[in-house]
Amino acid sequence: MKKNHRGHDLSAQELYLKNHRKHHHSVTFLRFLFLFLFLCLWEICADLAIIDSFFFSSPSRVASCFFSMVMDHSIFRHIGITLLETIASFLLVILFGLLCATLLWYSKSLSEIMEPYLVVLNSLPKSALAPLFIVWLGTGMNTIIVAGVSVAVFGCIISLYTGFHLVDEEKITLIYTLGGTKKDVFFKVVLPSSIPTILSTMKVNIGLALVGVIIGEFLAARYGLGYLIIYGSQVFQLHLVITSVIILCLIAMGLYQLIQYAEHYYKKMI
Repeated sequence: MKKNHRGHDLSAQELYLKNHRKHHHSVTFLRFLFLFLFLCLWEICADLAIIDSFFFSSPSRVASCFFSMVMDHSIFRHIGITLLETIASFLLVILFGLLCATLLWYSKSLSEIMEPYLVVLNSLPKSALAPLFIVWLGTGMNTIIVAGVSVAVFGCIISLYTGFHLVDEEKITLIYTLGGTKKDVFFKVVLPSSIPTILSTMKVNIGLALVGVIIGEFLAARYGLGYLIIYGSQVFQLHLVITSVIILCLIAMGLYQLIQYAEHYYKKMI
C-alpha cells in the first residue's frame, strides 16, 4: 500500500483520487503541448514560405491583429455584441423549448399533430431563413437573435420532449396511485428526472445559438465577430478573419465549460 507525504497509508479512495488527478493533469498538459506545437509549426511554415502567410496568416500576425484591436478598444464591442446576442438567443431557446415540450407532453393529440412539423423545421437549413428574417424584421440585433433561436429551438423541443418520455413509468404510476394529478406527475417526477437531459441539451444548444448568431451577423450586422469575418474576407485581411474565428472558438469553449460546471455541480448535489 502506498503512503502519502506524511507517511500514512493511503486508502483505496485516496489512491483513486490521486491517480484521477494525475491523469487529469496529464491530459491537460498534453492538450496545451499539442496546441503549442501546432502554433509553432504554423509560425515556422509561414516564416519559411511553406504556406502563404497572406492566405493562412500566422500566430504572430493574429496576435498583432488582436492587440491592435485591443488598443483601439474595437474588439471589446464586437465580442460584447456577439456574446449578448448569443446569450439572449440561448435563453430564449431554453425557455421556449421547455414551454413547447411541456405542452406536447401534456397533450398527446397536440404532440401527434406537431411532430412531423417539428421534424421538418429542424431539418430545414436555417441559413435559408435568414434573408426572410431580414425582410420581415429589418437589419439589427432582433433579426440576429431570431436567427440564433431558429437554429436551435426545434431540436431543443424534440430533445426535451423525448427526454420527458424516458422517465420511469413506475414513478408516474405511483403518483397516480397516490391520487396525484398530471401536474403533480410533471413537477414531482418528470421535470426533476429530466434535469440531466435539460443540461445536456443546453450544452448542445449554446453552440447552435452561437452558430445562428454568426449566420445572422453575416447578413444583417454592422458589429460583431460575424461581421468582422465577412468584412475581413471582403478586404482580403485574412488575419482579421482568423483572429475572429479563434475568438469564436474561445467563446464557444468558455460557454460550454460554464454549462459543464453547472452539470458537475448538479451531480455533486445529488
